[in-house]
Amino acid sequence: MLLQKTEKARLELLPGVRTLSLRERSLLLLVDGKSLSDLQAMYNGIGAQIVDNLMRQGYLAGPAELPPPSAAPRMPQDVPSIQRPEPGDALRSLAGARMYLFDTCERLFVRRDPVLAQQFREALRAAKDRASMLDVGEAMFDEVALAAGAERAASLRERFEQLLPPERYESTQPSALA
Repeated sequence: MLLQKTEKARLELLPGVRTLSLRERSLLLLVDGKSLSDLQAMYNGIGAQIVDNLMRQGYLAGPAELPPPSAAPRMPQDVPSIQRPEPGDALRSLAGARMYLFDTCERLFVRRDPVLAQQFREALRAAKDRASMLDVGEAMFDEVALAAGAERAASLRERFEQLLPPERYESTQPSALA
């Protein structure tokens, strides 16, 4: 079942309006075009609770609860549909994951600790293979945990893991590496 944002959700996502948590807002941003099971699997399994809360509060609605869509132009039946890869799989790459680490470094360390930021940038530039890039990423997440807390580091690590290619995916969680 595909869920849709309600008008209440669209109002919540307007700039300057913040009544929901960051995770609830991010789930609202991602809801269009995702199945209920995909949304429930997000955030290490607590996505189900978030979806239930958002539905109860009126931010999400199932297809039957929404007004019928306006008459949209239909494609002729004889035109074959184009098979496109899932956006998640298409966007997964080591280059994308590496750019995410560069962006994280810029956002979190440049103002707070410019010397450390420069060290991370140099280490990322020198990281030519997957293992060395993962090592730099793990060091960066450790610093984030010290500066901003373990929850922030875990959320950044989770997003980083979503950017890694699925066929070579290895968890960067410290418990999985031990």
